[in-house]
Amino acid sequence: MSNSDIQKIKTNEVMSAVTVFNKVVYLSGQVPKNTEQDVAGQTREILATIDELLALADTDKSRLLSTQLYLKNLSDFSTVNAIWVDWLKGCVAPSRATIQADLVNPDWLIEIAVTAAQK
Repeated sequence: MSNSDIQKIKTNEVMSAVTVFNKVVYLSGQVPKNTEQDVAGQTREILATIDELLALADTDKSRLLSTQLYLKNLSDFSTVNAIWVDWLKGCVAPSRATIQADLVNPDWLIEIAVTAAQK
C-alpha cells in the first residue's frame, strides 16, 4: 500500500487533525480553543469540533467506534458524562476509556480523541 490510500485532513507540521485509512477515521485529541470556559463549556466546544471534523471525513457520531476522554480532574467525570450522554442521544455509545491526565496546557480541563467508521 502507498501513502496515496491514506487521507490527511487539517494537517500541520506536528499532526493531522483527521487521518482516514481503510474507511476508518482517526481524530487527534481535540482540545478547547477557549480555555476561559469551565469543563462543561470546554466539553461542549470539543464535541462541536468533533462533529465538524467527522463531517469533513464523511461520517458522524453515529459511526463512532471508540473514544478516549482525558480529564484533568476526575471530579469533573459526572459533569462530562452528562454532556456526553446528551450529545450521543439517538446513537449507540462507542467503546470508551476515561483517563485522568496532566494535559499539555494547564488550562485545558479535557481532551477527547475518537475513532469512527466512514459512511
